Amino acid sequence: MEENNVKQNTSEPTGETTQTPPTASSKTHEPGIKNAWKQVENIGQALGDALQGRGNVVMVRINDEALSYLDMLVEADVVKSRSEAAAWLINEGVGANQHLFHKIGEVTQQISILREKLRETVKTQKPE
Repeated sequence: MEENNVKQNTSEPTGETTQTPPTASSKTHEPGIKNAWKQVENIGQALGDALQGRGNVVMVRINDEALSYLDMLVEADVVKSRSEAAAWLINEGVGANQHLFHKIGEVTQQISILREKLRETVKTQKPE
């Protein structure tokens, strides 16, 4: 069957089929709808990644604004709970700041090495 982008309407009393040409607004909304679905798919993928391996529990206090964002995600059915929303947002925040966390990791490792050197120095020094 050939697709010609024409809507078919069936009127109830007679069962007759009429053809209505597509409206300009239906064509102009198609890219927007496709974009929206693409964003939903991306959020779904990120959510799946964020929720994998969630075996750790963290209790956290948040302000009203952050809570409203968690609730917004729950209300939009993006996530099932505030817990899932928080996990997703944390995952997204970490992902968006990979360069910063890499630097923090390097400095933390240097601090750890210096602390170990300090401990060894204290152990080897004898009080006079």
